[in-house]
Amino acid sequence: MTTAVENASVTLSARPGFEGANIRTWIGFKHFAYLVEQGVLEWFRERGHGPGRLYHEHGVGLSIRDCSLLLPAVLDVDDTATVVATPAANGRFAVRMGVRRDADVTATVLATPAANGRFAVRMGVRRDADVTVCRARVRVALVREADVPQGAPLPAELAGLAEEPAVGEPGAPAGADPADTLRAAGAGFVWPWRVPYFYCQYSQRMQHSGYVRLLEEVVDRYLADRGVSVGRMLRERGWIPVVSRARIEVLGDAHLDEPMWVSFTVTDVLKDVTYDARMDCHVVRDGRLVRVATASILHGYAVSRGPEAGRLATLDEDTVAALTGGQR
Repeated sequence: MTTAVENASVTLSARPGFEGANIRTWIGFKHFAYLVEQGVLEWFRERGHGPGRLYHEHGVGLSIRDCSLLLPAVLDVDDTATVVATPAANGRFAVRMGVRRDADVTATVLATPAANGRFAVRMGVRRDADVTVCRARVRVALVREADVPQGAPLPAELAGLAEEPAVGEPGAPAGADPADTLRAAGAGFVWPWRVPYFYCQYSQRMQHSGYVRLLEEVVDRYLADRGVSVGRMLRERGWIPVVSRARIEVLGDAHLDEPMWVSFTVTDVLKDVTYDARMDCHVVRDGRLVRVATASILHGYAVSRGPEAGRLATLDEDTVAALTGGQR
């Protein structure tokens, strides 16, 4: 439920998607990102600039271009989340996302859009005391859509958010097999993929949340490829993967039905508790690889059962060797 307080503030209250409670009742990182996105969208909607109106009246698509998350504590399936956004002194938006159990919670979004379309996000929970469960930063762009008739000019307060469709970062020649080219460049795992319509927005471009879903899936595929699948670790050790931070940035526009090569590489193991990794997404244009998105993620394992449930697990030598390919 949302309630408009005044032009300078809005309130958003929402629960995480049931889909996100995959193991026990803890919510995965993907649904943190979804809630942050909903809070940003609500900011625009409450000011009469919802994504539908921007598209039909002004010919632009509201798109998340960059979102980073820090997740210091868990979110539960029955939590009610709130999102609060306030502009910081540097011209960015400060966004607060909060959770409260067995009580009503409100969240406030304040001020006018900054020229660079950036938000800073915070999510908190009331559990005997206030606990921060998420901090995030988001960049929003209003992308000019090719298939929409030229609409009315954007309102002055939004004009600085307008962008042309992004090209991406051209790289090496693709060669006979783009996957081989990426492996030769150091990618630990490469997954050939195709952009489906249900990962797209505005009929043609892959949206930011699609890359969030890709990041979740490529981690799962990588772990299975290395012999430490989520299912095996859960059955044999009672370990589940947990994310403490993630960032997904869209560098260029990938299009519906376009072939894509998703690579994933573990870059570091930190204190035998977490591992740092990177995802890159490439398409081929004019014979060259073009990077259209990049992501980083800090993963670990939590104990899912018994008296130590919720505690971070220590990575043993065999697990570290599997994650890194023995290249630590």
